[in-house]
Amino acid sequence: MSAEVTSSSRADVDQRSRRREITATVVDTTLACVLLLTVYFLIPFTDLTSGQSLLRLGIGVVIFVMVLVWQLRRVTRAQHPVLRAVHALAVTIPLFLVAFAAVYLSLSLGTETHFSEGLDHTGALYLAITIFSTVGFGDITPESELARIVVSIQMLLDLVVIGVVVRLLSTAAKTGKRNQSAGDTDGADA
Repeated sequence: MSAEVTSSSRADVDQRSRRREITATVVDTTLACVLLLTVYFLIPFTDLTSGQSLLRLGIGVVIFVMVLVWQLRRVTRAQHPVLRAVHALAVTIPLFLVAFAAVYLSLSLGTETHFSEGLDHTGALYLAITIFSTVGFGDITPESELARIVVSIQMLLDLVVIGVVVRLLSTAAKTGKRNQSAGDTDGADA
């Protein structure tokens, strides 16, 4: 009977621990996304040339890649790699979208003829999400060559993000679980 009670107690502790980890992941992810959106909505767009918009795009892509690499490392080393991978995906995708939204906003504020209508922060984010989700254009469309090039770049990178980034995070989570299992086996041998 005491073995059953001990086993039941361990299962309850494990379940509470899992719930705490899931809750912590949800809270951490939510806070990261809120912070990202807050920064995006507070960015002053005073340098409104097309060159500055392209520079902003380059910086956004570099930051995205750096955050992705950092998140991949965190996933492989995490105690709960699958939860960490979910968190990484939930942070990197919005970062990617905000990077393009910043470019669209910058282009629109620099010259209103880049898009079928002028964009504010919300409109630019809406456009980035519309392009990412592949629902197609409706109310806002790129009108200038530069805007079409930037939108085309996002479309191509969307395919990379959807295919490669998801695969990388999935592989990193599997690697983390394997590393964890190897560590458990090493600890059992010691």
